[in-house]
Amino acid sequence: MRRAFPPAKGTAASFRPGCTSDIYSVTISAGKDKQESAFVAPHPHGMARTESAKRDLGESMRLRDRYLPLIVSLGFCLATPSVAMAAYLPESGAPTASFDEIPDAPAPQTSPSTAPSPPPADDPQTEHDRAEQQIKAQEKQRVAGIVPSFNVSYINNAATLSPGQKIRLAFRSQIDPYAFGIATIVTGIGELKGDNPGYGWGARGFFERDGAAYLDAFDGNMIGNGFLPALLHQDPRYFRLGYGTIHHRFLYAIATSFICKHDHTGRWEPNISNVGGNIASGAISNLYYPNGTGIGHTIADGMTVTAEGTFGGVLQEFWPDISRRLFHKDPTNGLDAQAQDAYRRRQAERKAQSQQQ
Repeated sequence: MRRAFPPAKGTAASFRPGCTSDIYSVTISAGKDKQESAFVAPHPHGMARTESAKRDLGESMRLRDRYLPLIVSLGFCLATPSVAMAAYLPESGAPTASFDEIPDAPAPQTSPSTAPSPPPADDPQTEHDRAEQQIKAQEKQRVAGIVPSFNVSYINNAATLSPGQKIRLAFRSQIDPYAFGIATIVTGIGELKGDNPGYGWGARGFFERDGAAYLDAFDGNMIGNGFLPALLHQDPRYFRLGYGTIHHRFLYAIATSFICKHDHTGRWEPNISNVGGNIASGAISNLYYPNGTGIGHTIADGMTVTAEGTFGGVLQEFWPDISRRLFHKDPTNGLDAQAQDAYRRRQAERKAQSQQQ
């Protein structure tokens, strides 16, 4: 039965989109026990409801696209450290390690030129001086002579950075010409893709996009590698492993985007500084992007940036190996050789112990 008119007074009708765009399935209830299912033909109000349903469907799809990256990123964030930590478990199948049980990898490495003997614990000024010397060495490190490696340490027992040193090192990375150059490249790619049309086009639009791209990196680096590490006593540096199998080192490099070493204990803990800095940077970007996004999209973007940062860790881990093979230069000044020799000795000792048992 078709009805081309509203239900009679005293009845209730519930509308939901039918299989076609111009017909609705209606359940009409009259009284307490009597219900009738019917279909209604197109009606002005019905057409309006159709358009409303289409808008609702479009909004649902936009919400799906907005929160799906968040769900995927969170899953990646939670799964990756667990996989990477499994690489540190003994081969005998010991219970799963917690953050505090992860060994303080990489193994201690010393070099007369880059790693002076540890100073007395009661001499904070000497510790500060050691950190200053190591920072000066780090500020000379680059991948292929271009990409800064200022936040990479080839020394496991590096001196603890003071809050001011962390902030200064983060700022030094962001005023490097590379930071401005990469922002311009990102801007050019964005213009080719037609991103953020709210900025307009031409020279003005380009420079506005360029400034926004630079601010994204500046905010994320200063918050995630400077302010939050200073506040939470977390070390923002990447401590290169330099020994072990490729699989072991690859997982270690990925995990360091989500875990870091505490200043005082030297033990691994969740890297709140890095993840929080990326999310905070995404939130701040809503102030200067033409079409700001919601909280869900902001968190998703922050987690995505964190996941993308794992590739930087992998590059920093394996660049010295690539440099030695292709350019016959050792950026670690022999520290890798020491670490690898110590690793082989430990492996030989473990093998001998297992054979004796």
